[in-house]
Amino acid sequence: MSEASISLATRYLGLKLQSPIVVGSCGLTDSPEGVRACAEAGAGAVVLKSMFEEQIEAEVGQTMAASENPNWHPEAAEYISAYGTENAVGEYLKLVEQAKAVADIPVIPSINCVTPRGWGKFARQVEAAGADALELNIFVPTSDPDSTSADNEATYLRVLDEVNKQVSIPVALKLGYFFSSIAQMMRILDDRGADGLVLFNRFYAPDIDIDRFQVVAGPALSVPEEMSLTLRAVAQLSGKLKCDIAATTGIHDGTAVIKQLLVGASVVQVASALYRHRVEYIAKMIDEVRAWMAVKGYTKLDDFRGKMNKDAWPDGKAYDRVQFMKRTVNADQY
Repeated sequence: MSEASISLATRYLGLKLQSPIVVGSCGLTDSPEGVRACAEAGAGAVVLKSMFEEQIEAEVGQTMAASENPNWHPEAAEYISAYGTENAVGEYLKLVEQAKAVADIPVIPSINCVTPRGWGKFARQVEAAGADALELNIFVPTSDPDSTSADNEATYLRVLDEVNKQVSIPVALKLGYFFSSIAQMMRILDDRGADGLVLFNRFYAPDIDIDRFQVVAGPALSVPEEMSLTLRAVAQLSGKLKCDIAATTGIHDGTAVIKQLLVGASVVQVASALYRHRVEYIAKMIDEVRAWMAVKGYTKLDDFRGKMNKDAWPDGKAYDRVQFMKRTVNADQY
């Protein structure tokens, strides 16, 4: 089969993509030049570097702290807070507009939020700026013993509800794995109107410098071995949800892309692999997928997408095992 006859086109969040490789939110997508480079390398879409709720709050706090008058009148404090927020949002909206101007692939802004504050207004603004979709990167810390799992989960639902009331563009949620029942939470978000779920967020990893007695950052980039957690979850749930699933973390080559598609992912998101090999590495990953498809006789992604998820594969229960057990399935017919 000629590789030229093979199509890697797919759909994610209702959007048509030229390939299933999406550049995740990172420093590579924080400028129009970076977005253009991703598009030229073959990315199907880009998720812009997140606007962080904590970053806005920190900038506002610094502005107020730098004032010669530490005793702010409440109205003045409210004005400064609003000004700082609008300034940060304005810069981000400019990035959305510029990214859309330089690339002909979907551009997806990202919000990193920890509270259900007024993100509905921001969502309307990014939609007006030309965003094709929106990714909500939400994480509620689970370290407070006074907060129940229901309290924490309610935050995700409030943010999703607020944003969905305000916009018509698709909305995806990027999740961590830290839920008492990740499967149930994914189904609830799916039923609540999430157009996509991004599995899973890779969080800042603290470490300790034992000589200087300081808390420092652990490894910033993922490694291929980290993909197994996402692979299991996508395999278990892709056949049970209406929404799309974007697989992320630990995807470092075309083989990893194929594996995630086999278990049902709509797309994959990559970042660490591009930091290691440069953005042009996207083209190599695409070539690896296309070459494998040619050998197997597939002409489009839907020929094999989901073929090995829990519901479709004869030994699908293997994805539920957590203890080591040797067992193989004769897959000659596949």
